[in-house]
Amino acid sequence: MPTLYHCADARSFRVLWALEELGVPYELKLLPFPPRVRAPDYLAENPLGTIPLLVDGATRMTESSAIVQYLAVKHGGPLLVSPDDPAYGAWLNWLYLGEATLTFPQTLVLRYTRLEPRERRNPQVAEDYSRWFMARLRAVDTALQTAEHLCAGRFTAADISVGYALLLAQTLGLHERFSPAVAAYWARLQERDGFKGAKAAQASEAVPDWQA
Repeated sequence: MPTLYHCADARSFRVLWALEELGVPYELKLLPFPPRVRAPDYLAENPLGTIPLLVDGATRMTESSAIVQYLAVKHGGPLLVSPDDPAYGAWLNWLYLGEATLTFPQTLVLRYTRLEPRERRNPQVAEDYSRWFMARLRAVDTALQTAEHLCAGRFTAADISVGYALLLAQTLGLHERFSPAVAAYWARLQERDGFKGAKAAQASEAVPDWQA
């Protein structure tokens, strides 16, 4: 049984959502955010102090999109797009676009609106990177003009990767800028049993400070 170290609605939510979609039994270890500060014992498990950490036997992984890919490949099922599928390249691209292109600029919005001490917060930096995120989100809007999902004509791990970026955008109040197609897509994702199961699984933890 894999063990997931997780903070509520942090990047590790991708992994939790994937586990719920796959129906894979898991052990969840909930930590306060940021764990490297508020749960220093966690550094013995992950010296970087970052979330997520998935421990699956001898396998230890810390990159959320890579973990989602690992789970999809290992357990098969609907989250996976196989290499012989014409959509395989698009699947991989969306998996990593969700993190590298969409989540990255939002981490700077989060830092300079909520995580830094008030005297170090910077509205200009936050707005600049909010616009960066919205500009990159045009790729998602374009894909959704002719489809309900990002690739392969169905829900896959790619939707989990990008879907988390939309969850973070909602936390930061950026969802109010979503195009109609992206807003409708985000609403559909939230209705999935896997998404609801992941939300319920983390519900025993109080809302982290960075969401307050």
